[in-house]
Amino acid sequence: MTALQDLFDEQRQSPWLDNLKRNWIVSGELARWVDRGIRGITSNPTIFQKAIESTDAYDEQFGELIAAGSSVEESYWKLVTTDIRDALALLRPVHDDSVGLDGYVSVEVDPGLARDTDGTAKAARTLHAEIDQPNLYVKIPGTSEGLPAIQEMIAEGNSINVTLLFSVERYAEVIEAYLSGLEAHPGDLSTISSVASFFVSRVDTETDKRLDAIGSDAALALRGKTAVANAQVAYQLFLERFSGPRWDALAARGARVQRPLWASTSTKNPTYPDTLYVDPLIGPDTVNTMPDNTLDAFDDHGTVARTVDADVADARAVIDGLAEVGVDLSDVTRSLEDEGVAAFSASFHELLGSLSTKAAALGG
Repeated sequence: MTALQDLFDEQRQSPWLDNLKRNWIVSGELARWVDRGIRGITSNPTIFQKAIESTDAYDEQFGELIAAGSSVEESYWKLVTTDIRDALALLRPVHDDSVGLDGYVSVEVDPGLARDTDGTAKAARTLHAEIDQPNLYVKIPGTSEGLPAIQEMIAEGNSINVTLLFSVERYAEVIEAYLSGLEAHPGDLSTISSVASFFVSRVDTETDKRLDAIGSDAALALRGKTAVANAQVAYQLFLERFSGPRWDALAARGARVQRPLWASTSTKNPTYPDTLYVDPLIGPDTVNTMPDNTLDAFDDHGTVARTVDADVADARAVIDGLAEVGVDLSDVTRSLEDEGVAAFSASFHELLGSLSTKAAALGG
């Protein structure tokens, strides 16, 4: 047994892989990750940018698509959906064995639509229709504009990964969108699934900068603590919202909880432990999606124990402490959402630019 397998068997937390590239699919590396205990895969525009630009594994298909008259953007989506379909097939046994709990592969809508409600809903609906697999998650950014699209997709019976969440306040709105979507769906709810991807490490990156600028002893004592505390408080909200009469009525119709998914869990500050955003966030009905180096680190020396709600009072004290030293956490999370939307959009357009150059070289 691996620590990754123990994570699920003992604590009901699902370890997922936050990476996807074609040479892993072809070489069997992705299958080996599943054998080690990986129960799902997440991707995003930045991941695909790195995958496509760093290898020639996509060149043959891209050349064929361009020669057949596909545009660069059409070709990009065909490259992406090919990888997604292959990964879905690989994870389908996990999905079936877990009766729909795990085995999901996530693909994100065009990040340029993050502030476009109707465009996001249309794009998500198209991806679900084209790929048409029960273990597909379409990722929709949890922006204010994304909330109505999330509710609409759930009401239509589509499974959604809500991404780019940073604040507990926005997370509360995402939960409401999910519950309202379920209530609007007319039939059996057991085939609808969702996760809410709470980005973790980036919260410390931004907050630590502000704490360093303040420079007081009280401020510096909070360095490296905000991200975990923020996620632990979010887990408390999850427990509260997925209980009580409203939830019980939905559960009676087959509804599944919208599991919190801890994303951005690699350690950015080299002075912090490499499992800082894994070890303290373990608990039932959660997912942690990790890049391969973080998965290796946890498998080697991570601690499998329930920690996400071990000291909620301390987590709340950290959040309160930020306000006391002059850090506005709401402003931090707003900035991170804007930066996240911009970064994914930049990756998408940079990749299209690279593919355009390659298409020109091919005569397309």
